[in-house]
Amino acid sequence: MSPGTIAIAVINGTDMQVCEIYETAIANAVFGDPQYDLANPWYELKLCAVNGNQPAARGFSVRTAHGLDDLVVADTVIVPSVPYYVLQGSAPLPSDFVDALREAAGAGARMASMCTGAFALAEAGLLDGRRATTHWMHTSDLAKRYPEVQVEDTVLYVDDGDVLTSAGMSAGLDLCLHLVRRDLGAYVAGQLARRMVVAGHRPGGQAQFVDLSVPDSDDDTLAMTMDWASRNLDQPLTIDAMAKQAGMSNRTFFRKLQAATGLTPLKWLLNQRLSRAQSLLETTDLPIERVSEASGLGTATNLRRHFTTHFGVTPTDYRHSLSAGARARRAAERAPAPLTRSSAPGSCQPSAGQELSAGQGPLPA
Repeated sequence: MSPGTIAIAVINGTDMQVCEIYETAIANAVFGDPQYDLANPWYELKLCAVNGNQPAARGFSVRTAHGLDDLVVADTVIVPSVPYYVLQGSAPLPSDFVDALREAAGAGARMASMCTGAFALAEAGLLDGRRATTHWMHTSDLAKRYPEVQVEDTVLYVDDGDVLTSAGMSAGLDLCLHLVRRDLGAYVAGQLARRMVVAGHRPGGQAQFVDLSVPDSDDDTLAMTMDWASRNLDQPLTIDAMAKQAGMSNRTFFRKLQAATGLTPLKWLLNQRLSRAQSLLETTDLPIERVSEASGLGTATNLRRHFTTHFGVTPTDYRHSLSAGARARRAAERAPAPLTRSSAPGSCQPSAGQELSAGQGPLPA
């Protein structure tokens, strides 16, 4: 089954600034470059702009064949950062854009925002009574402007089912990978993250709180220890063992891992074990007992208890729901890789008057 159409909703199509470009590019990289060896079909991406195909006096302009008519019929709508003038209150969002967001949501689309895109969802009334987040520099302003929104200022992203919001900058990538995980499973999201050379899963949603301070040292050591633990999940890992691997005291290791992930070491370790179990359920035919052992959860009873609490379904039901997709992925892995379009040459450095087109996705010309 297709994961559906993703519409990236660009508000300011003629003079996009850095944040807008950055987050639009993140969504384009995740959803717009088909990974047919992981899942076939892949997403269909449409870059939808209010006023695309117009030259920019400065910054970037959008070059796309898609407008608001395409946005309102998409399965998922993603709104990157809003323009500075909206945050400053010097001009409102285009009324037709806000209306299109309402229409898309009314038609059943899943709505998502990255960074200050939450202001657009809030203006459309789509965040009223919901938990939401945005860049920490703008959370207080979001709460002040839209008092009906339950603003969270210490989360990477919030998953409220059919409406999702992320914090600033790279938290948008966490959100995009989370959407892939929801749609196509942990295996596909993990493999895609590896190709993008980013963390496969920084647990988010309602439970993911992050310390706003930066860990003061040993970041590389901590990352290496976390990687070591992830590769040895079938072993009886303890805080003592992980702290020893990191060359830290238990107290120091506990503090640094919690500062980096927002989770206690045992909670982080449980999430890694559950993620491993997900992947094994999706990609292998191992009995539940072996899945539990390989993921370090011990007995099948223990796996069922934690899995059901965390995901709301039993491991067996989860496997049955994804078995067809897993078989398709394994078949795709054995098949020759399809030809893909190569990236267009060009500088990564922005300059005045540059244009942005939707990337290597199955987009209409």
